Amino acid sequence: MTDKFDKTPAGSPAGPVSVSKGATPAPENIKAIPVRHVGRWISGVVVIGLLLALGYAFSQGNIQWHAVGDKLFDSTVVAGAGRTLLISVLAMVLGVILGVVLAVMRLSKNPVTSWVAWLYIWFFRGTPVYVQLLLWFNLALIFPVLNIPFIYKDEMTDVMTPFMCALLGLALNEAAYMAEICRAGIQSVDEGQTEASHALGMTQGKTMRRVVLPQALRVIIPPTGNEFINMLKTSSLVYAVTYNELLRSTSQIGSTSYAVMEMLFVASIWYIVMTSVFSVGQYYLERRFARGSLRSLPLTPLQRVKVNLAAFSNRPSGGVSA
Repeated sequence: MTDKFDKTPAGSPAGPVSVSKGATPAPENIKAIPVRHVGRWISGVVVIGLLLALGYAFSQGNIQWHAVGDKLFDSTVVAGAGRTLLISVLAMVLGVILGVVLAVMRLSKNPVTSWVAWLYIWFFRGTPVYVQLLLWFNLALIFPVLNIPFIYKDEMTDVMTPFMCALLGLALNEAAYMAEICRAGIQSVDEGQTEASHALGMTQGKTMRRVVLPQALRVIIPPTGNEFINMLKTSSLVYAVTYNELLRSTSQIGSTSYAVMEMLFVASIWYIVMTSVFSVGQYYLERRFARGSLRSLPLTPLQRVKVNLAAFSNRPSGGVSA
């Protein structure tokens, strides 16, 4: 004979629940308790403690913080920051243009152009930027006069000004690295694209301009942005050729006012601000060129903050019930 089950819901106020023989009791609510990550809390406290200790050490040091604020927007410092930005932009533009030319030469089937490009990259990547700047600055010791027949003739000391030494030293060195970046970007494009272009009657140059390079930009842009940010910091080396950029401007103020460390802090703040601004620009430029390769673009930092705030506000106050 089949047992009769009581169909009254569990917990109903109708009275005591009678469970017949063989019936399965209703499961209780499961209260999920989050796992406690003790190690995260300990590491967080340790890091915060170290940061507080570092801040306290600087607060007790013999540093005239008011001098940092007073000289942060000094006309000499602002002019030096402008020259740093100018030499960085010009050197990067020349480096990119020459780097594209060298990359095409390196990939050429002509052995002469290919080997010349390889030797250029080999030399400029194998010697420090500082040494290259000094070579340009002291070029008059080897060639006292720059003589281009029927075109130009002048003293080398008048030609190789600090600005010209800084521009050539930074741009020619950057071109060697940009050549390798551009070569990698060009080789990332499928060879079938080139073959199809040639089948349509396009020349090698037109194929490179219209088909290969536009697709290679997606690979070239991210490292190029990193190179420019690195260029902003590398430009401080032109101090050696007496170009009056940011570091030299702040150092001159520090040597006359005896606020050497304070002016180095001023220079560091300006470098951080400039690299941070261009880092934001690089991020959104990468997003633009990634539109054709990703199904959905990653969230921007502002969008991630909004998502996290929304998830935090919708989070239940108690435990999670199943």
